[in-house]
This record gives sequence, structure tokens and C-alpha cells, in this order.
Amino acid sequence: MNLNQTRPRGQAWAAALIGLVAGAVALGIGQLAAGLLDPKASPVIAVGDAAVDRTPAALKEWAIRTFGASDKFVLISGIVVVLALVAAGLGLLARRRAGYATAGLLAFGVVGAVAAVTRPDGAVLDVLPSAAGAAAGAWALRILVRRAWPDAEPGYGFPRYDDPAAPSGAATIRERDPQDLHGGEDLRDSSAAGSPAGASSATGSAWAGGSATGSGGAGRSATGSSATGAGVGGAPAASGAAMEPGEPQDAEARPAGRPAVMRGTAEEPEFDRRALLGGVAAGVVVAGAGGLIGRALGGRLDVSTERAKLALPRAATPAKPLPSGVDFRLDGLSPFTTPNRDFYRVDTALVVPQVDPKTWTLKIHGMVDRPVEITFADLLKRPLMEADVTLTCVSNDVGDNYVGNARWLGARLADVLRDAGIRSGADMLLSTSSDGWTCGTPVDIVMDGRDALLAVAMNGEALPVSHGFPVRQVVPGLYGYVSATKWVTDIKVTRFDQDEAYWTPRGWAPKGPIKTESRIDLPRGGSTIPAGRTAIAGVAWAQHRGVDAVEVRVDKGTWRQARLAAVPGPDTWRQWVVDDWDATPGKHTIEVRATDATGRTQTADYAPPAPDGATGWHSILVVVK
Repeated sequence: MNLNQTRPRGQAWAAALIGLVAGAVALGIGQLAAGLLDPKASPVIAVGDAAVDRTPAALKEWAIRTFGASDKFVLISGIVVVLALVAAGLGLLARRRAGYATAGLLAFGVVGAVAAVTRPDGAVLDVLPSAAGAAAGAWALRILVRRAWPDAEPGYGFPRYDDPAAPSGAATIRERDPQDLHGGEDLRDSSAAGSPAGASSATGSAWAGGSATGSGGAGRSATGSSATGAGVGGAPAASGAAMEPGEPQDAEARPAGRPAVMRGTAEEPEFDRRALLGGVAAGVVVAGAGGLIGRALGGRLDVSTERAKLALPRAATPAKPLPSGVDFRLDGLSPFTTPNRDFYRVDTALVVPQVDPKTWTLKIHGMVDRPVEITFADLLKRPLMEADVTLTCVSNDVGDNYVGNARWLGARLADVLRDAGIRSGADMLLSTSSDGWTCGTPVDIVMDGRDALLAVAMNGEALPVSHGFPVRQVVPGLYGYVSATKWVTDIKVTRFDQDEAYWTPRGWAPKGPIKTESRIDLPRGGSTIPAGRTAIAGVAWAQHRGVDAVEVRVDKGTWRQARLAAVPGPDTWRQWVVDDWDATPGKHTIEVRATDATGRTQTADYAPPAPDGATGWHSILVVVK
């Protein structure tokens, strides 16, 4: 056994802390590099994007139902927590095998690099943030282990006294000068052969001093036993004892009072708490500064200033004023027009794409006669129109709020496609976002005369960055995953039997017409309300068909017709109200159902959102006191 194998086995908390700090340094430096290159190449974001891309439909639905608009924050937080646990584990591993721990950090760098470069919009240089972060983390790990256990053996800590020339099986001898007030140690090492042939005792133990102490003095063996020196009056020590290199074989050559100290296998290296905490503080500073500077550098790509400077042209075809009575204006009832700040957001982008309108282009190609590429300035020169359209996410479960209504301004998508000339047989528009997400829209839906737009504005202002600035698609009557591409930069005219959009291979239907649905907003489900006359109100939608009737019933009683608000057309949701319910004390169940303009009443049978939209009546329970 190699007697200089001293391993830092204790202080588990210190080892875990080392791992955490090394992991933080890796993330901080990775964020810094991503700020210089592309924020989406950040290790956490790249891994998060990969996780989103590989999320099964059922898990995606659970996340949206459970966390709502906070699902992205929860995902990123979860990744950080997992990385922290792994980093702490690597710190613990470094106590025994620093090389393995370093390899573990580098392996995570490889994972991040692969995730970054395989993104739909990934580039070769996107491997650099993960690679730089992993290298910095590995370096920090080794430095912190060295500071915590300065005299641990190679592969565990980093040696200060081990003699690389010592033969296998040698014990390293370390001499301490008691007169050194600072506790320093001199650099003179000696080794005692550990083989049986060179042993100075039957047990093969080495002599600490390697010489007799005075005339007939006794020395202390490495095993702790006492033995008589081999020589008297300065005679050499017994065979097998090794002297320090170049030291005279004379007992008087060693100053009195300077005993030698040997560390064997059973002795644990010293732990330097102060040095470790100093290194930890430095690591935290590096990690924090890297993260903050990286975020600041990434902010240079922010297009909010360009958005604020944008002067929107007047609509060539403005929308008619909203009819009187479009909004009942009841407290707690969803307003007819959803404010931009409240409009739902569901997409796969962990980092909101920053698309500069000065460099934005839209390519239309594929099964067309004349491929075209238009700039943002070109788009604004086209005749623009306004339209009130309600958008709905396919992930909207019965009674959920992933639905909103807005007034959009944009160019007719059908007119742009006519300029390109759609060839016979094409039935799909495969649109692509700037971050690589794809969407498949039926050609016939876009070309049938409805207000399908390349929208540039929302509720009288340029599109919010999180809602697709500078340009997004808006197609009434289809769930967003097959119609409402944000940050759109490419449209390929193709066929459903030749191409697939992002969500189709993940279990969602290739086409997604919106189903007739209704929701109760008042009273709130699970609330306690006072007895007496109470309003029951909500919204219903059946885009591009329109809502013709809404019915409400309480406690499985008779269905009652609700009063409907006015609407500007069939592409928006519609408010409804029953304002004379006499609420009596007790628990009550309220249900709602809607009928669209085709005469079809929504089914009572519940179906989850996957694969093509939820069905069922919205039902709530209230307590009346």
C-alpha cells in the first residue's frame, strides 16, 4: 500500500460547498460567454430548450395546468436545482477522486454544448458557453480542493510535500521546525523503503529519524513501537533506515529538538477552513459577476427601443367601432378586449427572441411560382387592415384562461401568398419562428376569405416583444399551435404528407380547428358568496362560426338561456350573463354550455386538451351564506 495516499475524507459539508461553488462558476462563466455570443446558447437555457423539445404531451399539459404562465420559470428553476445537487455530489466525489469529479463537470459541459448546437437555430459557436463554463468549473473545483486540503495526495488533493522521485511503497517524511512561530514546514523530505528487504524491523516499519539519538538513544518507529538505535556514539543507523538526501550520517548533524513527522495512510490531511472560505468567496464573486455581465451583454440585443420608436401606419381597412353592449363591464368578468399585459403567453421560448425590424425578412418559398422575400419596411407599405380576433391555445383546458381577444393590425396573409403564387396540390403552410419553432397551417383556411394576418400591432400598439414583435401570424378559427406563429421569418408552402410541424410528432393533431367552449367567470369557483340575487356570467367562443346561445343550470336543474353581449363578428368570444339567480344558503353547482352558429351545442363529455383541444362543460362549486 502506498503510504502517501492521504485522502481528504472528512468535512463533507466543505466538499459539497466546493461542488456548489464550482457549479456556480461554471454557470456564471457560461452565461458570460452566452452574453457575448447568443443568450440562447447559455447552458441552462440550451438544456431547458432541449427539455421542452423532448417533453411528452401529457407532461407538457400537466406543467401548464399546474404552473400556468410560470411553467418556464419552474422549468429553469428545476434545472438549476438539479445542477446544484449534481454539483454538490461532484464535490463529495472530489474528496476521493478529484479526477472523476472534474470529468463529471466536463461531461455536463458536453451535454450543454450538444443541447446548444442541436437547437433548430443553433450554430457551431454555440458550444463555447458550455465549454467555457465547464472548463472554469473544473478549474474552480481543483483550486478549491487544493485550498481546503493543501497536502492531500495527487488525484485527491494537490501535494505540497510529496517527493515525485520517491519509490513506490515509500512513506513521505515531513519535518516541522518547532521554532517556526508561523507553524511553517521546511522542504526537507526523506523516505524509508517499505519493502521487507529494506525494513529496519520485523514489521517493516521505517525509523522516523533514520539515525541514533546520542549514545545508545532510542528512536520511534512508524508503527509507534520503540527500538534501540543501531549505532552508538554517532554510528550509522540500522540497515534499511533512509537519511535525508545529502545529510551527513552523523547524529549531531541533525539539530537537537527537531523531530521528524511522518504521515501515513491512516492519517487524514489537514483541513484549512480559512483558505477554503476565502476561495469560496472568490468563486461566488466570479460566478455572480459572470452571470450579471452576461445578462447585461445579452441585453444589448433588446429590441424594446426599436419597438418604442416604431411609427405604425394607418390601416387601409380600419375595423368598425365596437358595437354598443359588447362588454357588460361586470367586475370580475373578462373584458371584451384583453389588455396586452394580461394576454396569455404559451410558447416554447425560454428566452424571448429579440428580432430587429431593420433586419427582419420573411421568406415565402416551396410550392410557389415566385419565391419572395419581403422586409419589414415592405410589409408596412402593403395595405394594412384591422380585425378583432380571439386567440385560443390548444392547451386550454375546460374553464382555463389560455384565451384572449385583441384588435390586430396587419397585412392579409392571403394577399402575400397570392403574390408568390401557390401551386396546385399545396395544402400546408409550414411557418417558422426566428427561434426555429414550426407551425403547420391549412392553406384552404387562410385562403377562404377570413381575416388571416401577418400582424404588426396589437390593441393599437406595436406587438409586444413577448407576443411576436415585429411580425406574427393571426388566423381566426384555429388553435395557436397551427396558426399563430410568433416572430415568424419563413413560410414554406408544402403538403401535410410531406412535412410536419413542431407539435405533430409529439402527439398533437396536424390540424386544430377550435371547438365551441364556454367558461364561468362569475362567481369564482370555490368562492363563498352572500345569499340573494347574484349574477352568473362568463365568456364563450367558437371562432369563425360565432356563438348563438349560452345556457346555464344550477344543481342539475333546468337549463336557462343567458343574455348575450353584442359582438363585431364571428371571430371573437362573446360575453354572457344570467343576472337574476336567487342564491340560497348552501353549496351549489353551476354548469354552462354554448351553442355555435352552426347549431352545434358543446358536448358534456370531457376530453383533455391533447391531441386536438379539450371538450366538456365548465362546472364550478360555490358556497352561499
